[in-house]
Amino acid sequence: MLEGKASVQDTDMPSKMQIQAMDAASKALDLYDVFDCKSIAAHIKKDFDHRYGSGWQCVVGSNFGCFFTHSKGSFIYFKLGTLNFLIFKGI
Repeated sequence: MLEGKASVQDTDMPSKMQIQAMDAASKALDLYDVFDCKSIAAHIKKDFDHRYGSGWQCVVGSNFGCFFTHSKGSFIYFKLGTLNFLIFKGI
């Protein structure tokens, strides 16, 4: 749906994992209404838990603030369409 339109704002993830994050977000947007941020975030979290082990967190929305600690190499913040995506693994 929105391939090629993601804009990475900040990350310390390896490139392959970044691509997976944006792909998971795009697939979630194909499955859920753009206003159903909770389902979109749950879909991405479950995908990352399955691929990379448990402990992943995902925040999706157009306006949010946050403060967190994450495992090195597990953080990405990007925009896709009208939504912002924050994915990270807690310590």
